[in-house]
Amino acid sequence: MEAIEINRVTISDVAQLQKIARQTFFETFSAGNTEENMTKYLRENLSIENLSTELKNENSEQYFAVLEGDVIGYLKLNFGASQTELKDEKALEIERIYVLSQFHGKNVGQVLYEKAIDIAREKNAEYVWLGVWEENPRAIRFYEKNGFVEFDKHIFKLGEDEQTDIMMKLVLIN
Repeated sequence: MEAIEINRVTISDVAQLQKIARQTFFETFSAGNTEENMTKYLRENLSIENLSTELKNENSEQYFAVLEGDVIGYLKLNFGASQTELKDEKALEIERIYVLSQFHGKNVGQVLYEKAIDIAREKNAEYVWLGVWEENPRAIRFYEKNGFVEFDKHIFKLGEDEQTDIMMKLVLIN
């Protein structure tokens, strides 16, 4: 496989971001959720309007994983007050790492993860945190393999369904 490029997403990329966000979210979670809840989440949370607002937020960054000109995954990071929960100035949140299912097991998630850690170090973050659905063992194993440990739980609302996310943290040695 050729080298994966990591490119910062800009507002002019919002349609491509919506496409990859909706496709990867659907691939990841549709089997374990109702069609109604999936449709509601995709329509409301991954709308052009919401994604545009995210891209304009100076305390968030998003990156595409690109292979041979095709977007195959993406990453969303939040800093400071833009974090979904902790809002700790000393932390960086990985809100999303998603990869097209056909590229699972091909190191794409790891490349996106390493970009997140590089940015955390550049910003002198003391730790990185994230939430991962308790019923997503593949993702949990991925983060554990990379040194994350569980420190709490929180509720993630998917449509009308309240689901439990495991909150995980990685302390960085700067």
